[in-house]
Amino acid sequence: MPQEKITLSQLEQYLSRAAWILKGPVDASDFKVYIFPLLFFKRLSDVYDEEYQQAFEESDGDIEYASLPEFHRFEIPEGCHWKDVRETTVNVGLVIEKALRGIEQANQELLYGIFGDAQWSNKNKLSDRLLIDLIEHFSQYNLSNSLVEPDMLGNAYEYLIKHFADLTNKKAGEFYTPRSVVHLLGLILDPHEGETIYDPACGTGGMLLECVDHLKENKEDYRTLRLFGQEKNLTSSSIARMNMFLHGIEDFQIARGDTLKNPAFFAADGLKTFDCVIANPPFSLKEWGAENWANDPYGRNIAGVPPKGNGDMAWVQHMIKSMNSTGRMTVVLPHGALFRKGAEGKIRKKLLEDDLLEAVIGLGSNIFYGTQLAACVMVFKQNKETSKKNKVLFIDGSDQVRIGRAQNYLETSHVNQLFDWYATYQDVENYVKVASIDEIIENDFNLNIPLYVEKIIEDNLPSVEEALADLKLAWRESQKAEEKFKTILKEFI
Repeated sequence: MPQEKITLSQLEQYLSRAAWILKGPVDASDFKVYIFPLLFFKRLSDVYDEEYQQAFEESDGDIEYASLPEFHRFEIPEGCHWKDVRETTVNVGLVIEKALRGIEQANQELLYGIFGDAQWSNKNKLSDRLLIDLIEHFSQYNLSNSLVEPDMLGNAYEYLIKHFADLTNKKAGEFYTPRSVVHLLGLILDPHEGETIYDPACGTGGMLLECVDHLKENKEDYRTLRLFGQEKNLTSSSIARMNMFLHGIEDFQIARGDTLKNPAFFAADGLKTFDCVIANPPFSLKEWGAENWANDPYGRNIAGVPPKGNGDMAWVQHMIKSMNSTGRMTVVLPHGALFRKGAEGKIRKKLLEDDLLEAVIGLGSNIFYGTQLAACVMVFKQNKETSKKNKVLFIDGSDQVRIGRAQNYLETSHVNQLFDWYATYQDVENYVKVASIDEIIENDFNLNIPLYVEKIIEDNLPSVEEALADLKLAWRESQKAEEKFKTILKEFI
């Protein structure tokens, strides 16, 4: 087993090859169900061995001392170590299941349920031969702390999440938001030391980790952040928890459950509130729980009941209710949330009258996995700066993309441009408009960006005289070319 430090490129290849081993018997959309838990299991085992070795050397070879729980971040019970699985050749899936459940039980407070519900013992899908190949593949590297830093392993994990979104591309947007969009939200939110961050639709935890990266980039102590997330999907919520541990994050809570029907975080007087709220919730969710919203027990019905078949404005109200008295939030929504009438129009009106909305940023189309829709970012604040009160900033970023064949891309230069426009907060012809509440009232609280950011179409058409002169010139040139062609042709006849 190599004992030198592993590069990010090696790690990425190592992880994507694991997916190739599963290809065939396992559908691409299920790769994550198996590969993420195995990677985490391998990391836990290697770190445990490293901790054991350090304690063993410190105690001059005392095995009992080196096995004491206080020397280990996580306990690995007897028979549940990676090497126990590696030594198995029959009923490998059962042994994996036993090891994963054993580790969860030994570390109930932190790891309960973290490995998800994959059916490892289903031999129709996972033969012993396939699992042995997979275990051997994962065994080629030592993933201890000294050889693989948490950040690098975390980045490789993020790579794998994107890789699976690329492979499946079906409904992948539910579980993967492009990094550039996440980065834009982090820049706007601008979290700082000691703050609480909450993502009510956290997927695999990318938005929360972006806030951690934001502090690192600003040379602030990211360990003072307290991270909270809720996610309905079992696999995604498990991956989010593993993702946090693999990034070396200690202070976090990821709850599994339906946020709109059963929110997970409470304080003494109702819903828990946070400094920063960030999310890319499922677009236009249908069965979101409209029947209970009118008398919502958590007091989230602050602006009205959204339509039964569309939960966009339920997410917005939940997030606003989750901001503390100085809180701020960024949320990704489909463009329809800006202009749909009926119940949503009334909700928009109330939120604008309460002066909670600071900015609307339109993103280019086709940058999200699995949907051609153009999305927008809405920025809300409990207390807007005095100079921004009764105003909303509109940014048209529809052309801030690189056009690709199957998909478009929001690149670093585009993110920087959008953030610069947001931070500068002034009109830019064709792109940015600071609109007053009176202008918005005139438009009946419709927030459709083209109502505010008017594109000036330059008329570069020639005059009739110029067009006629060009036509005559072209006609003369064509006649000359025809004569020349006839002359050349005679030589061959």
